[in-house]
Amino acid sequence: MDKLAKRLREDAAHIECAVSDELDDRIRASLENIKPQQPAEPRRSARPPAFWWASSLTGVAAAIVLIAVLNLQEPEPAIPTTEPVAQQLVIPSIEWQAETAVLVSPLEQEFEDLQSDLKKAEEALREDIERLF
Repeated sequence: MDKLAKRLREDAAHIECAVSDELDDRIRASLENIKPQQPAEPRRSARPPAFWWASSLTGVAAAIVLIAVLNLQEPEPAIPTTEPVAQQLVIPSIEWQAETAVLVSPLEQEFEDLQSDLKKAEEALREDIERLF
């Protein structure tokens, strides 16, 4: 880790950076034009409190009327049907002929390919690390 930190410090020492006067003026102007945000005023309710009471009472009254109408209705008499009873559906049995699929060899090949790819990536990474340090 000390080696990496030393290398990074050396690389940083070689970097030369200069800020132009134009960019410096633009940054200063941007910082000077910033105004602190004013806290937002609390929102006032658009409707008076009586509106909420009226709407609540209207909703309760509508619910009571609906319950009363549904409970006071007479149930409709059941009308006997004269249609014949449908016969039970008979499903013929089907003799299935199935064989298990052999999927092992393609998976083994894919596994070997992945292992070789990982080895190649590991070797390339080691070469890059050795080259850098």
